[in-house]
Amino acid sequence: MTAAAAPAAGRFAAWKMAVRLPTLTAAVTPVLVGSAAAFHDDTFAAGPAFGALLGALALQVGANFANDVFDFERGADTSERLGPPRATQLGLLSPTRMKLGMWAAFAVAMACGVYLTAVAGWPVVAVGLASIAGAIVYTGGPWPIGYHALGDLFTFVFFGLVAVMGTYFVQAREVTGLALLAALPVACTVTCILVVNNLRDIATDRKAGKTTLGVVMGDRGTRRWFGILLLAAWAAMAAGLLAEAPFGAAALGAGIPLGILVYRPIHRGTSGRDLNPVLKATARYHLVLGLLWAGALAAS
Repeated sequence: MTAAAAPAAGRFAAWKMAVRLPTLTAAVTPVLVGSAAAFHDDTFAAGPAFGALLGALALQVGANFANDVFDFERGADTSERLGPPRATQLGLLSPTRMKLGMWAAFAVAMACGVYLTAVAGWPVVAVGLASIAGAIVYTGGPWPIGYHALGDLFTFVFFGLVAVMGTYFVQAREVTGLALLAALPVACTVTCILVVNNLRDIATDRKAGKTTLGVVMGDRGTRRWFGILLLAAWAAMAAGLLAEAPFGAAALGAGIPLGILVYRPIHRGTSGRDLNPVLKATARYHLVLGLLWAGALAAS
């Protein structure tokens, strides 16, 4: 490797770290489920579905960049961090460069929004701008919502309900009861990912002055909250099964045992860095359950 290539390779590795590839499934899953619901209703449209997917990925990357830099600037990411390392924290990318990357990602999301607005109308503008603003103020701005116990609500709404129902809307030009039922399991399980993250970081977040819902609820309450979200996801799937997705029985039958396996270490008190594998398992479960649910909706 040449001297010029070495820094380039290092920058690529730094940006790859900042993108956080494993988190991108949280952007893919709601688009798959929303598109499956549209397919169920004979309104699937490949162009808007792809636009929604690209926009969701860009929004997720932009949110990751924002969290990376703003958590560093607020002192939440220190050498005591229990989770995976962050690029800004390690000095691999400067805060200025990370913010440029954030705005570049959001620019891609906005470009997708322009196309989707042309397809589905002005409601897309409101949803898109709210999503970008939310991703920024999650850890940035004078009153970051992630520091005031609102992160779970934001994740549930924007990375769950809005992502699925928005995907459905740009294809069907309306939002139906089925779209809501389709979105609820996704919203619950994507929030579970954040719950594990917050459970792991209760002590360090409290020390840094970051008041997550995990800090408010405490260790035991956060573990119970994870279980409640799982039960709510399964209940929503059962409701969809009784309504318009009879093939949901297969998805639910496979999803419950897999979910119990993910919940087991939470219930048994796993803590600290030992929760990192549980975090990965929860993200995989979000994807797998989403694939099962999307398949059930499309086949029904």
